[in-house]
Amino acid sequence: MSIDENNNEKDTHNQNEEPTQNESGASKPDAQPAASQPAEAAQNAIGGMLANFLALKDSNPKVFFGVIGGVVLLIVLLFAGGGSNAKMPVHQAKPVVIGQNYVLKGANAYDQNATIRLVAVPGSMAAYDDTEENDREGGCKHIPDGTPVKVVQSQDAYGKKDVFVEVEMLSGECEGKRGWALAINLQ
Repeated sequence: MSIDENNNEKDTHNQNEEPTQNESGASKPDAQPAASQPAEAAQNAIGGMLANFLALKDSNPKVFFGVIGGVVLLIVLLFAGGGSNAKMPVHQAKPVVIGQNYVLKGANAYDQNATIRLVAVPGSMAAYDDTEENDREGGCKHIPDGTPVKVVQSQDAYGKKDVFVEVEMLSGECEGKRGWALAINLQ
């Protein structure tokens, strides 16, 4: 067969195919729209692969369960592995120098009107109850942010150095009075 005969054969083959429209121009009722054909072909391909995979269970169960085990192992490795070794930032307390002047600043406060609680005994920070109004006012117990103070002494606690500091007020109506505060509240 020559190349020309082969080309002629292809041309006659294409002419014999029926068009999808009849003489009136309307499409045949059994012809499907072009958009659903790729979707149907994809579904058929997936169905065929699934059928072949399930047939593998009967013909070669070792391979079938090996593939399932490999997929499960891969998923476990993806979830269990990875992550970063970056450490979380930790507040580094600056060493407190006795006799040095500082300013009170709430380390964890975002409110402009936040106050720093001063107590009479170091370590009693969590033990106070200031639900009474007279506890909130007077006695120089709640000092506003930005108040200048001088460190008189410090005390270690919880295995850490200089956790609590005794401060003396340097200005305002509480000038000269002392109280204990947390060292992280000094800047």
